[in-house]
Amino acid sequence: MRAVTVAPGVADSLALDENHPEPAAEEGAVLVEALAVGICGTDHEIIAGEYGEAPPGEQRLVIGHESLGRVLEDPTGSLRPGDLVAGIVRYPDPVPCSNCAVGEWDMCRNGRYTEHGIKALPGFARDRWRVPPTFAVRLDPALAQVGMLLEPTSVVAKAWDHIERIGHRAEWQPRSVLVTGAGPIGLLAALLATQRGLSVHVLDLATSGPKPDLVHALGATYHSVPVNDLDFEPDVVVECTGAPKVVLDVMCKAAPTGIVCLAGVSSGGRTIDFDAGALNRALVLENNVVFGSVNANRRHWDLAAEALARADQYWLSTLISRRLPVSSYKDAYTPGPDDIKVVLEFGA
Repeated sequence: MRAVTVAPGVADSLALDENHPEPAAEEGAVLVEALAVGICGTDHEIIAGEYGEAPPGEQRLVIGHESLGRVLEDPTGSLRPGDLVAGIVRYPDPVPCSNCAVGEWDMCRNGRYTEHGIKALPGFARDRWRVPPTFAVRLDPALAQVGMLLEPTSVVAKAWDHIERIGHRAEWQPRSVLVTGAGPIGLLAALLATQRGLSVHVLDLATSGPKPDLVHALGATYHSVPVNDLDFEPDVVVECTGAPKVVLDVMCKAAPTGIVCLAGVSSGGRTIDFDAGALNRALVLENNVVFGSVNANRRHWDLAAEALARADQYWLSTLISRRLPVSSYKDAYTPGPDDIKVVLEFGA
């Protein structure tokens, strides 16, 4: 079968293996026919050789962690042939740590977790893949064209879950949310904010292209000014850029008792002249909370599936900038200037 692979740690080693072995039975009882995989920044970083880990004893890693497929067989009876599913990315560590032991593998304490297409587990960019039944998430049939968005949606579903848990430390009646960054994560974070009935503001540098229209279609307000120029203090901030200055600015911009969720990952090596003492004073005196969030557990994947099923399907489809067949995999993994989400299709 076909599989898109890399040699982890080797830049530009992306290749299409047209004689890749069928998935081993040990990978899981549920056999799935791949329909598509979404492509994100993590894939580009793995292709650049920045990280990635092949399964034990193998030299190459099948990439792809934003999956969509149809069940071919499940001898356990948990799923039926034809069910639309996505595969959960992260698996608990083998020890397991206290969090992994109770299904909170997104909060793994010892770093020994594994991840499809990223760390020590083959990814979903192959014609067929297997997962255990508990790591397959059934999707509404209406999501057949956009179900590969489930993985990034699970990330923001976790972010909102934790925001709401923190918010309920006291009487909490949030009204406004600021999302910084209008990439896939930012736009999906804004979608889940609108589903909560909040006044949603999205900030991004782009002044043209699809981003402003996508935000306006949600009924949200789009901004392309610096954070400090905004004329309101948000009750909630979901920071999705990872840009150091934006990260620091939103910490200072949040309203009293505000919550700032950092969902973007910064690159190292940059320093900024910043008054850390003033930030500390503001956070303490205003009872603000800043926390980081990444990945998701099964509960969040299920919440994400519910959120996508409730969303406007046309709007979800407009997040997908390009759909390319596997034969055009090189083009699919080459970023375009106006791309939001690029999808590699296996059924095409």
